Amino acid sequence: MLNFKKIRLMTKLAVYENKDGKEDIHLSKYYKTDYVRFQVLKSIITATIGYGLIIGLIVFYRMEYLIKNAVVLDYKLLGTYVLGFYLMTITIFGLGALVGYSMKYDASRKKLSRYFRLLKRLEKVYNESSHDS
Repeated sequence: MLNFKKIRLMTKLAVYENKDGKEDIHLSKYYKTDYVRFQVLKSIITATIGYGLIIGLIVFYRMEYLIKNAVVLDYKLLGTYVLGFYLMTITIFGLGALVGYSMKYDASRKKLSRYFRLLKRLEKVYNESSHDS
């Protein structure tokens, strides 16, 4: 005889495992601080590469001006601007990653706790059905 309660629970578990479950189970292997630090580090490295590419494009675009005025340019002021914008960029990306990935980890933990509750209910259903047999 079909146990519809068991079928519903198994269906909910299978849907979760096929959609969000893979990533959530992968995230559960990390502590929150380790996961968030790793993601922030990746974001800072990516932002640094992007910032370097943008600065390179600006230099290539303004190459004629830079060559003509190479002697009279204030390199200290130019370096201060570039470094200041870099620090602002890194700060914004780092804080954004910190907040975003922290929220993502917390949401993942909530979904995983629901998943484990469903697993426990399924185990109870299996135990009840094995006692009935």
